Amino acid sequence: MIPSIPLAERLRPKSLNDFLGQEHLVGKDAVIRKMIETDNLQSFILWGPPGVGKTTLAKIIANQLNRAFYTLSAISSGVKDVRETIEKAKKQQFFNNPSPVLFIDEIHRFNKSQQDSLLGAVEQGIITLIGATTENPSFEVISPLLSRCQVYTLNSLSKNDLLKIVENALLKDSYLKTFKITIKEDDALIRHSGGDARKLLNILDLVTSNENNKKITITNDIVTNKLQKNIAYYDKNGEMHYDIISAFIKSVRGSDPNAAVYWLARMVEGGEDPKFIARRLVILAAEDIGLANPNALLLANTCFEAINKIGWPESRIILSEATIYLATSPKSNSAYMAINDAQDLVKNTGNLSVPLNIRNAPTKLMKEMGYGNNYKYAHNYKGNFTQEEFLPKEIKNKKLYQPQNNIKELEVLKKLKNWWKGKYEY
Repeated sequence: MIPSIPLAERLRPKSLNDFLGQEHLVGKDAVIRKMIETDNLQSFILWGPPGVGKTTLAKIIANQLNRAFYTLSAISSGVKDVRETIEKAKKQQFFNNPSPVLFIDEIHRFNKSQQDSLLGAVEQGIITLIGATTENPSFEVISPLLSRCQVYTLNSLSKNDLLKIVENALLKDSYLKTFKITIKEDDALIRHSGGDARKLLNILDLVTSNENNKKITITNDIVTNKLQKNIAYYDKNGEMHYDIISAFIKSVRGSDPNAAVYWLARMVEGGEDPKFIARRLVILAAEDIGLANPNALLLANTCFEAINKIGWPESRIILSEATIYLATSPKSNSAYMAINDAQDLVKNTGNLSVPLNIRNAPTKLMKEMGYGNNYKYAHNYKGNFTQEEFLPKEIKNKKLYQPQNNIKELEVLKKLKNWWKGKYEY
């Protein structure tokens, strides 16, 4: 008989010893493991993609520390629910009981008043808050609450982690053990899961369900065919969310306004948070359009601000305008590549000394030591420019910004060649 409980829920880990991945948080001497071992639990927010263990980790912590555990979903809970939960937590404070854990899933969807209602209880230790979010907390969590919580980042699960989860499922799940399952190929399982353990187990559940044959051989073609035939089942928990946002981003990057608006419509019809879409447009404007059209970032940011003022469904028109503008803009990732290359350079060269000529010299001693000596004040020279080396001597003349082949940056390149004789000649 096919179990009514999904495989992902049947196999949810109950202790840290069963928890796979996130070694930087739960491995030996890692911060969350130490919290549990010392019973010194602090409020924190878990930030990471879906299916990497945020909810599971919160439940394990409460279970291993023997804390009362309350859970709220930011999608369906309001201020009233928060206050009622806090009142329940207050009743747990007798006889020096440790504060209950309040787990809030998708905390980024809580508005300011909902988040404000948590502040006093967190501050007074009435509850220990554990929030979970797929969004950068600095965008959506109010500063007073963020200052009372640590933020821990969870990563997508590696291929090895995912394969261990599959192996564990085949060994431990009572239903799957009734079959003789052979995994001949695992590429499709891993690829379609996208680093998401829940999605991986849903796929495994799908591939093995309704099978009369007790011998099952899993191949890439079988996985792909099953998913194509059962897309509604596969996406029953909204797991296609990240596939669609990926399609949206790549359509804009690929300068296809038709596809971009189509994927936008899919998100709109699916009830996606408009701020989530707008944030992606701001990132796209900087990463993929950049200096080929600097106005793109201004328009994307204006879009983000506008949808916070304009209600739904009118905001969809603003999102559509911004999407089409970005999709039809010339593209450049030169700013993105420049900061990547600069960060790599810093990692490889360490803390190189600031050249003396461009150091600040607020004291007499610093001036005597040569700080600021021979600094050339650009405004004192023709065209407000004179050649001077601003990089440390070890990486002198290093070129990190590479203008790309578009009208705006070709104009920039012309200026750079005129200013920095020889530096931008190819």
